[in-house]
Amino acid sequence: MVRPTVLLLTILLLAACGNKQNRAPAIATAYAGPATLNLRKDIPPQSPVVGSAKHGDPLEVIQRRRRFIKVRNAAGVEGWTDEHLLLSSAEIATLRAFEKDVKSLPSQGVASTYEALNVHTEPDRQSPSFIQLKENEKIDVIAHRLAPKGAQPRKPLIPATPKRAAPPKKKRETAKLPPPPIPAAPAPPRDWIDLSKSPPEIVAIEVEAKRPRPVPMEDWSLIRTSKGESGWVLTSKTYMAIPDEVAQYAEGHRITSYFPLSDISDEGKMRHHWLWTTIGASSATYDFDSFRVFIWNIRRHRYETAYIERKLKGYFPVNLEKVTYGTPVKTRGGQVTSNVFPGFSVCVDKKDGSRARRTFAFITNIVRYTGEKPCEVAAIENPQIPVETYVAQVEQQEAANPKRPLMERVKGRVTDLRKRWFGW
Repeated sequence: MVRPTVLLLTILLLAACGNKQNRAPAIATAYAGPATLNLRKDIPPQSPVVGSAKHGDPLEVIQRRRRFIKVRNAAGVEGWTDEHLLLSSAEIATLRAFEKDVKSLPSQGVASTYEALNVHTEPDRQSPSFIQLKENEKIDVIAHRLAPKGAQPRKPLIPATPKRAAPPKKKRETAKLPPPPIPAAPAPPRDWIDLSKSPPEIVAIEVEAKRPRPVPMEDWSLIRTSKGESGWVLTSKTYMAIPDEVAQYAEGHRITSYFPLSDISDEGKMRHHWLWTTIGASSATYDFDSFRVFIWNIRRHRYETAYIERKLKGYFPVNLEKVTYGTPVKTRGGQVTSNVFPGFSVCVDKKDGSRARRTFAFITNIVRYTGEKPCEVAAIENPQIPVETYVAQVEQQEAANPKRPLMERVKGRVTDLRKRWFGW
């Protein structure tokens, strides 16, 4: 006699085997892009959620309808999602290697956010967002990148099925009749050359239509969170968290990086000497066009400029380092003073087109140039779009758009000040 418990287990096992056999086979493997990926019962967004997956979880792709993908998670739940929310095996591997590399790169300053902000896997609004920053959350800025506005091309998760060639149509057999004779062509009018010319206004329209259109660009920042996670955010949604008593000297330019050089005590309060970089253009392929050193004046109790350079093209990273300047000096007491001072180095373009890392020593409150060496820019490559593409698109945009009128530049500066002061 068969026990009821054994019979029940047998029925459940048979049912499970039957369900597995009836499941649709997987045609590809994808990975969840967002922090939480909702799987819906059907394609419409109002369809109920039947399951979910976490960022990086593998999913079995079982069906595709245009840009919508039906997947199966590890629990066996099947549901629909948008293709741009999924990552391929190559993309997830690139993202993991990218995050590992970013952890070793130096911070260019701490930034904060105006509001809750999504962190994307690529400098693209349509790329998956796997982290959300809270308002006023502190993050490290690592690099910046210009990217074309709008969705960027990417390889499909599932290659399109090639269309079958239609069988050739059979030609109807018709009686072959000789074609009628071709009539003689009429003679052209005497002023046919003048008639063939386009009016000047039509010529102007044709020239304008052939002129290349500027590609709208967006500025993105590569950031690293306190947990070591990294990704891309819109630069306009963040601000560098340098004290306001220093930030007020930005003169409408955007602060791209900042570093404390040393400390000084004034009436029991600790003050920092600062190095910062700024940029005036909103669509530049370089990272800064000016750098400046601020020192705290104890007598006047305010910040003053100790060194500044403008009208240059600089690139990240800006490095803080120990710098050798001069020679050791022997004092009367027999002690030898050190000729190693705190300092910094910046990578800038030279007039001959090459790049050099220029080094400066910070001696108490004086900046001294100590030399230069060849510089290699630590570029953060986008696996989807090469850097050369950005440069070509920006140069095309700058050539198509001449210098803005004075009133437009004034309005732009007022907008920058309003965003920095009021946050809107």
